[in-house]
Amino acid sequence: MVSCLDLTIEEFEMNINRAVRIIAGLFVLLSVALAAPASPLYVSSYWLWFTVFVGANLFQSGITKWCLMEKILKKLGVPEA
Repeated sequence: MVSCLDLTIEEFEMNINRAVRIIAGLFVLLSVALAAPASPLYVSSYWLWFTVFVGANLFQSGITKWCLMEKILKKLGVPEA
């Protein structure tokens, strides 16, 4: 059994792949919170289109191996995996 205390610092270092997943997940959660009428953050159901946009970009980057967020993160100095 491995606990969090047994992991090394290298296993927690940020790289482009992890950053893209974190950002995409954050965008999806935020847009759903802004679009759900039961949410205290509700603004408009049109925010679901942003969720569709994020999903479509994840889909196309999986097929084409090209991701704009990856390019942006490289320019910001995030290390590659």
